[in-house]
Amino acid sequence: MKGIILAGGSGTRLYPLTEVTSKQLLPVYDKPMIFYPLSTLMLAGIRDILIISTPRDLPNFEKLLGDGSEYGIHLSYKIQEKPNGLAEAFIIGEEFIGNDSVAMILGDNIFYGNGLSVNLKKAVSFTENGATVFGYYVDDPERFGIVEFNEKGEAVSIEEKPEFPKSNYCVTGLYFYDNKVVKYAKSLKPSKRGELEITDLNRIYLEEGRLNVITLGRGYAWLDTGTVDALSDATEFVKVIEKRQGVMISAIEEIAYIKGWISREKLIESADKYGKTSYGEHLRKVALGKILY
Repeated sequence: MKGIILAGGSGTRLYPLTEVTSKQLLPVYDKPMIFYPLSTLMLAGIRDILIISTPRDLPNFEKLLGDGSEYGIHLSYKIQEKPNGLAEAFIIGEEFIGNDSVAMILGDNIFYGNGLSVNLKKAVSFTENGATVFGYYVDDPERFGIVEFNEKGEAVSIEEKPEFPKSNYCVTGLYFYDNKVVKYAKSLKPSKRGELEITDLNRIYLEEGRLNVITLGRGYAWLDTGTVDALSDATEFVKVIEKRQGVMISAIEEIAYIKGWISREKLIESADKYGKTSYGEHLRKVALGKILY
């Protein structure tokens, strides 16, 4: 399975912070925002990942992450000239996807919770012949793409920002698709906003009876960091978890080491690069076996 991180857009809701840089390069506590969605794909076992961003910002992502070898993965990069909708990512990434299935995550989404890796692996297995999305309970469903369930817990409809929501479960910014997604994305017509909507893409799979919805219940956090308040909340959330539980969220070198994608020597090399920062010290503890799993 391939992976895509969509890290484009103009980030106008975060002005003036994003006037000269991508929002996905802003810090969320102790690491760049892009580390969080990247770690989610890595936890799903995905090692071949395409980052899509704007002509202005893409060089900075390449400077930060390189070719991915430092993390035991392979990173590619492509430009999205204009924000023409989330579903356009599969058209831009057609050559990259090839004959594989693909997962796509939005670059400003953070997922956290015990058992997340298990659910990610379920999504990968479900996507052999269909699509899988994640549902998350929200108090303001009018702002999201909302999924409706029948009495059996099966998804029966999806509506984008409905005036009268049929449930409180929104579709998060993490999607798993089989290889037909490229063909389906090409068949979409732009919405009234002039964009290729991800909800329309999901609806195709739903109407074919091939859309799985995994609901993330209590104990999970899904954070969309697209506004100043949301960015601040995410920073505070990560800080509290890391300070009180003594764990580090989304340390991508740590994930690579645990999965056997990089050696202990490579991990120590990364720790030395980060110096005496909390991030570097954490990687050093992992390399020395001081962190229990």
